This record gives sequence, structure tokens and C-alpha cells, in this order.
Amino acid sequence: MAEHDHSAIKEHMTIIGADGVHVGTVDRLDGERIKMAKSDSADGKHHYLPAGLVAAVEGDTIRLSATGATAVGLFEEAE
Repeated sequence: MAEHDHSAIKEHMTIIGADGVHVGTVDRLDGERIKMAKSDSADGKHHYLPAGLVAAVEGDTIRLSATGATAVGLFEEAE
């Protein structure tokens, strides 16, 4: 799997699924994972998403290759 250039991913960007469903907000990029803001989380905790799910960066929005529900199922909880 090729490593992608994730330099376009910035703090406070909105993350949406391939179906347009809101998934979260970027807190920061942590290696090959996106750390999402806990303030925009249903359970009030930080979660991580694999950066490899990013299909496109469009302005201040990150569109994933997975649907919103699939992406939520792939969350890794922060320690």
C-alpha cells in the first residue's frame, strides 16, 4: 500500500463519509492516523481514523472512501 501525502490535512477540518454523512472534526494528524476532536464526538472522547481512508481533501472538508457508518465502525479510541 502506497504512503499518501497527508500534508493537506489540517486542524479543524470537517470529516465526512463517502455518503456525505458528518463523521467528525480533525484535531491533528498523528502519523498515519487522524486524531479527531473530542468536542465533536458523541461520547466526548478522542478517536482515531486511519489516514488511508481519505479519498479527497476539498477545501476545509475531508471526504473519506468509506461511508460515515463504516468510518465510525473503524474508530480507534484514544488512550
